[in-house]
Amino acid sequence: MNTLAWAGRKVGGALVVLWLVASAIFIAIRLIPGDPAEAIMGGPGSQASAQALAAARAEYALDQPVITQYLLYLGKLATFDFGTSYSLKQPVTQVMGEVLPNTLWLSLMALAAAWLLALCFSALAMRAGRIGNQVGSLLEIIAAAVPHFWLGAVLIMLFSSALGWLPAVDNGTSRGLVLPILTLALPLAGFLTQLMRDSLSEAMGSQFALAARARGESRLKLFWRHGLRHAALPALSLTGWAFSSLLSGAVVVEAIFARPGLGRSLLSAVLARDIPMVTGIALFSALVYIVVMAISEGIERMINPAGESR
Repeated sequence: MNTLAWAGRKVGGALVVLWLVASAIFIAIRLIPGDPAEAIMGGPGSQASAQALAAARAEYALDQPVITQYLLYLGKLATFDFGTSYSLKQPVTQVMGEVLPNTLWLSLMALAAAWLLALCFSALAMRAGRIGNQVGSLLEIIAAAVPHFWLGAVLIMLFSSALGWLPAVDNGTSRGLVLPILTLALPLAGFLTQLMRDSLSEAMGSQFALAARARGESRLKLFWRHGLRHAALPALSLTGWAFSSLLSGAVVVEAIFARPGLGRSLLSAVLARDIPMVTGIALFSALVYIVVMAISEGIERMINPAGESR
């Protein structure tokens, strides 16, 4: 497929996805019980007067028909105007810009750690015997299924409370990042290893691999030069999904380790019914998913050009 046509298809698909996400958010917000004007004025406990509530409805067009509200909402989003946070009284883009680097750095480090662990586990699985493979497979399934909140609590009890090696909360140092990164990376590493193990087994048992072994090539060298390329493709195709899952997992992890970031801001915004913040973070997360998926597909096309016709 022509690169320009592929890029155009991706951009068109991205616009459709963002429109669907924005529409779903608009509908979900309107289904939440309660008066949005109260959230604007600080919540039901603000004891805002009827005149103040009416002024808030007029300012945010909440007194207009729903279709008018929807069109105004889409128009603002099209110009990247996410409005002002109800609870923080600051532009949403400004708040997101302050906390975004923390979450992106945490997610990228967790993604790199997950891939590194998956590669190491796959290499060990290649050299392990039947019992070792069975034990490794069981550990991978357990790791992939462990919830972030449970894993984070266990790591804190082990490495902070019992051993005292690492801080229980993010203290702004590199040591404070270790436990949040492991909490995000371990479940993903288990999932990636499961994918890579099956592909690696198939690649190492192929006719090409058998012929290379017959020519005297070592099993380890065959793994790094040929097997890894085929084993990584299925996992690489899911990297976009994996990165998005890390962003969603950051909501829990940042709350557990008291780390300022996009996930913690989203949790606070949901509790405060801060609609502009929820909308901005949700749309940004969808955009990140789209971009990372496009990048991972582009890398996959470079590694496996024969797959372009799919």
